[in-house]
Amino acid sequence: GRMARGLIGEEKPKKFRVDYDPNGSLVTTHDGQGSDMGIFGGLMGWDADDNRLPHYQEEAKDCGIDMEVRYESYNATHPNTYKMTITSESGEEVRATAISTGGGMLQYESLEGWPITMHGDRYETIIFVTSPSAAQNCHRWLTGGESPLPPGCHVSSQPGGDHPVIGEPGDIFGNSTGNDGGPPDFSTGVPRESPPPGGFVHISSPEALSESLLDQLKQYQGVTRVRSVLPVLPVLDRGGEVPFLTASEMLEFGQKHHKQLWELACIYEARRGGIKEDEVFDKILDLVRIMRGAVDEGRKGTTYDDRILPCQSSGLAKAMNEGMVIPGDVLNTVILYVTAIMEVKSSMGVIVAAPTAGSCGACPGTVLGVADTLKKSDEEVGKALLVAGITGVLVAEHATFAAEMGGCMAECGAGSGMAAAGIASMAGASNEVALGAASLALQNSFGMTCDPIANRVEAPCLGKNVMAATNAISCANMALSGYRHLIPLDEVLVAMKEVGEQLPHELRCTGKGGISATPTARAIEADMGADISGRKAGGGGKIAC
Repeated sequence: GRMARGLIGEEKPKKFRVDYDPNGSLVTTHDGQGSDMGIFGGLMGWDADDNRLPHYQEEAKDCGIDMEVRYESYNATHPNTYKMTITSESGEEVRATAISTGGGMLQYESLEGWPITMHGDRYETIIFVTSPSAAQNCHRWLTGGESPLPPGCHVSSQPGGDHPVIGEPGDIFGNSTGNDGGPPDFSTGVPRESPPPGGFVHISSPEALSESLLDQLKQYQGVTRVRSVLPVLPVLDRGGEVPFLTASEMLEFGQKHHKQLWELACIYEARRGGIKEDEVFDKILDLVRIMRGAVDEGRKGTTYDDRILPCQSSGLAKAMNEGMVIPGDVLNTVILYVTAIMEVKSSMGVIVAAPTAGSCGACPGTVLGVADTLKKSDEEVGKALLVAGITGVLVAEHATFAAEMGGCMAECGAGSGMAAAGIASMAGASNEVALGAASLALQNSFGMTCDPIANRVEAPCLGKNVMAATNAISCANMALSGYRHLIPLDEVLVAMKEVGEQLPHELRCTGKGGISATPTARAIEADMGADISGRKAGGGGKIAC
């Protein structure tokens, strides 16, 4: 949403429309799982922890923004496709299409009917022009021998071609697409649209372009307007070359340079983001504090209107203190932490979506619960989370975090594998053993369905987070005691992606199958809809401890 707003410049949005394809997942989940809230909140420039988010519809109305959601079949091939039209106060209209790839990651894939790639981790400058020739002329100037651009910029034009990186050799129009005047036929999950006359030049840069250069671009012949889209992710892609992309490459790199997994994670993030390794560690310690805050907040009790489950973590804590549950210090502590974090998520509190909001309890709850049982410091927790994070990098690279693509295996399964690697490492495992724990945990998670009741990510999601956590502990102990994982993590991830693709559409976060399609679940969904409508009309009520 925030990136979409950048496409209309400094003006306020007057109207915003998003179309969801019935063939995907968002038609049934966009409201209950907060997709609309997130995209509209971003459109209004809010941060993820803004307390106005639950009331975004009323806030948008007060700001004079007309927001519309439509269901329209346009042959989207990715289940999380957002086809957007944003109109400014002066009447400028921009069309764009984006997909959500899971774990807070996104990708813009078309702009005004032409292909574009934006991930929210770089500074994007869009130069709209009057004609294809104007696009080509501007492209030549920007990528020529006396280019005004700083190093590390990628330039592409539509219609026109692509140039890899400023300062690198390459034929400017060697990868030309659409020079015949029609839109390219691309299969990236977005529909084929008819672009308007003209085109654009796209500059993707590791840093913001100077005001003087932006002024030059605005005055260039054939340019109608220039738009700047700011990054939205916390760590930017500075164009650095990462040292590895597979588990086997990472193990080889670690062996060669005598580095533990947490150190390899720091090296990876430092090179990718163009920052120092110390900064990476400082960032993970910030996340540790946020995760601990979520556990503490959840244990105090949480309330929220649009919620299925009551606060339950306090009941478990009481039962643990009174000896009413089956003994198991680390296991029960982890269940308590996982539940507390999930309850904060369900009450619109601040959590770390590691790897996703729907699986936010599994990995953080496991690592923190095990660490507290073992009396580990926050620095040791940070190292374990770095190990979990670099394991997640491999999942994102070779499989997916999107339940709409891989079922709950992609969320709780991935979180379980990440947690297993992290706590095994915390317990002193070698790099090979820690990744073996991740392999075991992921193998045990294949085929998990994503079927949340009433499209609220609470049930059976809480139970699956707890199951993912206990699986992580079991697999870490198995790996630490010499159990053989047999299949290398790299191969497990390839198989994970294939299994996800083989799962029926109904079992991948659509609300059309599994537990979500049972009669009782449908009744809960109907009751939730009626209850929310009543509260919006002036009623009250909160689900609390």
